[in-house]
Amino acid sequence: MIYENKACAYGTGRRKKAIAKVRLILGDGKFVVNGKNLGEYFSSDVLKQTVFQPLNLFDIKNKFDIVCSVIGGGLSGQAEAIRHGISRALNSLDTVKYRHDLKFYGFLTRDPRMKERKKYGLKAARKRPQFSKR
Repeated sequence: MIYENKACAYGTGRRKKAIAKVRLILGDGKFVVNGKNLGEYFSSDVLKQTVFQPLNLFDIKNKFDIVCSVIGGGLSGQAEAIRHGISRALNSLDTVKYRHDLKFYGFLTRDPRMKERKKYGLKAARKRPQFSKR
């Protein structure tokens, strides 16, 4: 898709190991993720709802075409990374109009929780081998 002479906004979102590069273009509400429609990429309604949260907040779901590429992580992390990217793109588009509500609902804050690493002597990050007294 070639978009020339249209207002664009870019945002990079991250969550766990997922990284999403999001581009907002004035349009009629098309949503493309890694070359597929949103419905093809995310089959779960919960994940679709997560992605649309910043747009539903301002009721601008059909105002922008959204093109994003996302790599790494699982589907849940990717959906939240896209949400973060959309929020950052909206913020860069018009800070005065969008920033307060996006910040209030926590969409501009990157979620820092990551998987904890496995430690030596343990079976997982915190799981220990069974203790035997004798």
